[in-house]
Amino acid sequence: MSSVTIGDIEVAYTEAGDGPPVVLVHGLAEDRGTWSAQQSALTGVRTLAYDLRGHGGTTLGSPDGSLAQLGADLLGFLEAVTGPATVVGFSLGGTVALWAAAERPDLVTHAVVLGTSSVVGRAATGFYAGRIELAGDTTTPEFRTALRDDTAAALVTPDAPLDAIVEARLAAVGDGRGYANAARAMSALNAAPLTPRLADVAVPVDVVGAAGDTFCPPKAARIITDALSDVSYHEIPDAGHLMNVDNPDAVTAAIRTTLSGRN
Repeated sequence: MSSVTIGDIEVAYTEAGDGPPVVLVHGLAEDRGTWSAQQSALTGVRTLAYDLRGHGGTTLGSPDGSLAQLGADLLGFLEAVTGPATVVGFSLGGTVALWAAAERPDLVTHAVVLGTSSVVGRAATGFYAGRIELAGDTTTPEFRTALRDDTAAALVTPDAPLDAIVEARLAAVGDGRGYANAARAMSALNAAPLTPRLADVAVPVDVVGAAGDTFCPPKAARIITDALSDVSYHEIPDAGHLMNVDNPDAVTAAIRTTLSGRN
């Protein structure tokens, strides 16, 4: 593990391989370890997976619950560590990547977004509000049960090691403050969607969906693809929202395909 100071936080990241830089951004209640399969399998590129603010080994700093702050953290990482790069983001991480691509196409030269939304509905805002409240104490049975239920609902593989996955997510969440901060940023996409900003994205974007994703269903992908001018769509079979758990080989293959000809 390496670390770098970005603004008010110390960012933990893991680096692998050689070649053009590809920055990997995880989702809510995850950390950089979610990309371990890709960092082992992808060749010909330099992958850098970092922990979002308040997740994993990255400090919380002074969070403001905004997508703009999380996006600025990403841009700061690119400026300090890689320079211009492809950014691959999952779910929350994909939304962060799209914001950064709209803001700084000189730094985010290509975005690959998996299971990503640019707007959330009222039901999602209620979901986030409930999880933010529970995250005030991540040691309670209520929070653990909620995270377990969320994880199970995001998988389609019947023999997935659910207990181990939940424990890894609990470790990534830590005291819950970073989780709550990121959940606030996503919840804000109800009143202020990112969708209008997608018109400012002037770099190639690859959107990756999963056939069994009920958290970010095909409609969410269509909203993004319809708003972009240079975009391709790819679908992961036999996977729910946590597609990198259900079908990591297919995720790796999809990312490899999106990088072909871009780097």
